Amino acid sequence: MSTTEQTASAASFAAPAFAAPAFASGVADVVFTGGPVYTVDAARSRASSVAVRDGRIVAVGHDEVRELIGDRTEVVDLAGRLLIPGFQDAHVHPVGGGVEMGQCDLSEYETLAEYRQVVRAYADANPDLEWITGGGWSMEAFPGGLPHRSMLDDLVSDRPVYLPNRDHHGAWANGVALRLAGITRDTPDPADGRIERDPDGEPTGVLQEGAADLIGRLLPPLTAEDQVAGLLRAQRLLHSLGITAWQDALLGAHANISDASAAYLTAMDRGLLTARVVGSLWWQRDRGIEQIDELRARRAAGTRGRLSCTTVKIMQDGVAENFTAAMLSPYLTSCGCASDNSGISFIEPEALRRYVTALDADDFQVHFHALGDRAVREALDAVAAMRAANGWKDTRPHLAHLQVVHPADITRFRELGASANMQPLWAAHEPQMDTLTIPFLGAERAAWQYPFGALARSGATLVAGSDWPVSSPDPIQGIHVAVNRRIHGSDSPAFFPEQRLDLHTALAAYTAGSAYVNHLDATGSIVVGKHADLVVLDRDPFAAPESEIGATRVSETFVGGERVFGR
Repeated sequence: MSTTEQTASAASFAAPAFAAPAFASGVADVVFTGGPVYTVDAARSRASSVAVRDGRIVAVGHDEVRELIGDRTEVVDLAGRLLIPGFQDAHVHPVGGGVEMGQCDLSEYETLAEYRQVVRAYADANPDLEWITGGGWSMEAFPGGLPHRSMLDDLVSDRPVYLPNRDHHGAWANGVALRLAGITRDTPDPADGRIERDPDGEPTGVLQEGAADLIGRLLPPLTAEDQVAGLLRAQRLLHSLGITAWQDALLGAHANISDASAAYLTAMDRGLLTARVVGSLWWQRDRGIEQIDELRARRAAGTRGRLSCTTVKIMQDGVAENFTAAMLSPYLTSCGCASDNSGISFIEPEALRRYVTALDADDFQVHFHALGDRAVREALDAVAAMRAANGWKDTRPHLAHLQVVHPADITRFRELGASANMQPLWAAHEPQMDTLTIPFLGAERAAWQYPFGALARSGATLVAGSDWPVSSPDPIQGIHVAVNRRIHGSDSPAFFPEQRLDLHTALAAYTAGSAYVNHLDATGSIVVGKHADLVVLDRDPFAAPESEIGATRVSETFVGGERVFGR
């Protein structure tokens, strides 16, 4: 394909399928007025009033919009607050996060002493539970990021304990759980994981990546009602943060994760699913191309109403903190020397190219997990292969996480039409970054982390998500870090400040950008004819210093013109 043809194809690929009708007359159901409206349209325009009828935006403007107010119109007085399109999370795990909120939830705590207190209290309060599970512990609470089974054994010695960490790429188990799984010093590491061991070879109780499934598969299965309850718990939280739509990054069975597809369908059938949801169907990495027939059937069964199971999630590598993210060169050791470990590519690159090409040919969107620079390159190579084989199709592939991106691969996102799916909260100095990551990447490679600014300058499409429950699902905190490269309230130095985004670009990623990657073209901006998925913020963050973005809060959230959250 020539350069001219590539440019034309890229323009065609990016063109929205949505066309807005003209300004409508008649009485509105809801009118928002009395405050600034940031439309996130192509012109970054502002208005002061918006009218909604039958769940759609029918007018965007100023005083003239008030002519649509009738006797039964609900008038939302913005009182100077900012109205924006609803946030969309392009990579999140709501059902798992919601279920964990009802289990032994460690995600709000930071120290071993706190973890021990929570585990003991939960075990005492639930004496009839066969297993103690939940999770959310932080690696930075432990030397080298590794807890030990003995820290749990003296708390719970009569039942198995299994607690995934905050990033869900490893788990912490007690001695009872290890014995039930038959894990001993003689148990080999699985191909896709690692059993951490004491110097004498005994398992420590920490299981990385695929090794966690050695215990995770023994957990009592969640009931359908457990999952529905978790989904609704998560939906309430996400709506309270202004999130009106999301892409569930894992629908399927993996490790101790149960398939949540039925929970979504049940919630929808009961009229309880108020968000718009795209489901990423899990690619089983120990199988091959034969699973596409099953994925096609799951797409058909799971696409109705506000649920669309049109995406396939491929996890290509692990995470940097446990040295399983796939790198082009080896990690360093604690002495700064090269190790013999470059991480894990879960799918062999040639096979990945074949799988992605076949999925794209069948009109699936592909959602990659790619943290290390080798995984990013392998994913981009797979997108290049599918473009070469299938031409440019409107499947909108995206790569999530992008912790380390080799500079040579920055422009390939735009060239290949692959969206960059950011988790901005991670792009900041904090103990896990400073003690468990940077020393083992080395100075040059550490500077390639989370290159949001470079991607934006190259013309890549930026989308955003949280990976909750790995990190906070609050888009405002993510936007704060994307703009400031430091966590709100922190006095740490900015994390590679040359990669900052401006507030317009960061906000667009969480709205129009994520709407694009979710194929929700009738959302993401405040334009006549689009769904009235809207958020009222308690202030206009554009009117304050960038250092105060994180102080903003969501006051109200609307999906299809219906209020789903209000303070």
